[in-house]
Amino acid sequence: AIDFGHIRTTCAHKFLCNPMEAVSPLFAVAVIAIAVATAFVLGKRFGIPSSQGRFAAIDGLRGYLALFVFLHHSCIWFFYFKTGQWKVPPSNLYTHFGQSGVAFFFMITGFLFFSKLLDGKHKPIDWNRLFISRFFRIVPLYLFLMLLFALVIGYISEGILNEPLPLLLNKACYWLGFTFFGNPNLNGLNNTFTILAGVTWSLPYELFFYISLPILALTIGLVPPLPYIALSIACMTWLLASWHPESYHLKAFLGGIVASLLVRSDSFCQIAASKVASMIAIASVALVVNLYPSAYTDIPLLLLSLAFAIFAGGNSLFGILTSGASRVLGEMAYSIYLLHGIFLFVTFIFIVGIPSSQALLPMAHWSVIIGITPILIILSFLTFRWIERPMMQCTAVVNDWIRSRQVKPS
Repeated sequence: AIDFGHIRTTCAHKFLCNPMEAVSPLFAVAVIAIAVATAFVLGKRFGIPSSQGRFAAIDGLRGYLALFVFLHHSCIWFFYFKTGQWKVPPSNLYTHFGQSGVAFFFMITGFLFFSKLLDGKHKPIDWNRLFISRFFRIVPLYLFLMLLFALVIGYISEGILNEPLPLLLNKACYWLGFTFFGNPNLNGLNNTFTILAGVTWSLPYELFFYISLPILALTIGLVPPLPYIALSIACMTWLLASWHPESYHLKAFLGGIVASLLVRSDSFCQIAASKVASMIAIASVALVVNLYPSAYTDIPLLLLSLAFAIFAGGNSLFGILTSGASRVLGEMAYSIYLLHGIFLFVTFIFIVGIPSSQALLPMAHWSVIIGITPILIILSFLTFRWIERPMMQCTAVVNDWIRSRQVKPS
């Protein structure tokens, strides 16, 4: 078996590097600047997504959140090579890049889809289309990731089966099932999750929220078709019997739901769009980062929810979130989020090499990250254009086809 859970340098006991050097905010600033510059060039060459719509700032926010998670895992890799332990970095900032970043992602989902439910009280919801759109939004790119995952495992294993084929296929089903019920090691590779940086853990929460939408609709007096209610109850009951979600993450969706109610008030949106509100949002996030080593408690969540509500109310952080480069990054956010883990693995294990990666000092490690950032952005741009967008465009065709196959009463 190959053990990626015990990576250490031969001179780990002589590791004299100051850990604080590896978590300098300047590295994050450099990565974000390079990513924004790359997105700006792509926008100039291929066009900038339209900023039309009520939630343009939210669209721009997505891209930065995906970059933050990339920074979080880039930092984890540095310490992983030095200690052999995959855990949050010894830095509030780089810890919150991951934890608070995903919390904001959950808030975005809660906000956008509860807003759809609220709009459904005045305009009927096409439930077929809603769930078909979610399928084409999430599944195709995830399957592409699983293909890359399988190729990497096959390459590391040199095409050799290190465990019985039925067992391997059974374990693969856990991964194909969005890791709802676990992410087992595959083909004798310990800590297989490090190949993807463990990014798949958030998808069960997203999918669970989508499944709960028919039930949530009932709480506001909106009654979906009975089959959707029954299916929602059955799926939620089945999942909760074996899958045990953390309450904190579910509360993050609630933060988005509250924001969807607040933005219905013109007075709130007027306040949220002000410069004072921008400073409040910045201060709220800064308090979380500086005072709390983890986002996984109620007070940080409340502060993050306050900041999110301000963004949802139309605050663009002095125009940053609605800029052209931000909209380009936001469009490819899912690709950045889902693919950066395997991109980091391939970079450090196959290209730089394990011995060289173990020996990298902070400046050299982050120089690698800065160097690969434009490549990650370009690859994510391509997967959005070649996989995500074409698949999302299938929603209307498939929905029309399904409706044409439904038996109409005579």
